[in-house]
This record gives sequence, C-alpha cells and structure tokens, in this order.
Amino acid sequence: MSADASDGELERLKAAKMAELQKKMAEEEERLRREAERQAAMRIILTPEARQRLANLRLVKPELVAQLEEQLIQLANSGRVPLPITDEMLKEILARITSKREIRIRRL
Repeated sequence: MSADASDGELERLKAAKMAELQKKMAEEEERLRREAERQAAMRIILTPEARQRLANLRLVKPELVAQLEEQLIQLANSGRVPLPITDEMLKEILARITSKREIRIRRL
C-alpha cells in the first residue's frame, strides 16, 4: 500500500469520524433544547410545590414522570386543566394514574 493511499484512507476515516461526532453533537443539542422547553412549560403549568413533587418522583420513576409531563403539557395546551396545577391536584392525578386494581384469588 502506498503512502498516498494510506493517507487518503486516513483522511476518509477522519472525515467519517468527524461527521459522526457532529451528528451526535447535533442530536445532543436537540435533546437539551427539548428538555429546556419541557422545563419551561412545567414552570408555567405547575406550582413550585408540584414541580418539587415531580422532581422527587423522577428519582424513583423517571419513565412515569416523563409520560406524566407529556400528558400535562397536552392538557394545558388544550385548556382541559386549570393552571397552575397545585400539589394537591397533582397528587390526585398521580393517584388516578398509579391506582392499581387489587386482584384477589379465592381457592375453593
């Protein structure tokens, strides 16, 4: 393999790696932008106490909080819920979402 061929291959590899890094950076910037928008919406939709409750819950159940935040944003955008949502209202919403039906098995 000649020096020119190996230099060309090296340049192609560098260019591919640079393109991959730029793509990852763009994706990360987009994710951070969406998260900032979500947080701004939550500051409008929820009272500070309710936001604190969600922050505490996020430590235990991050998937539930992400789903709940999406639902709250949709409800607020459609005007189906009074703003801001208080801690008590959030507790009620969480109770409805997380309520589990009790299943009893009787053995005869």
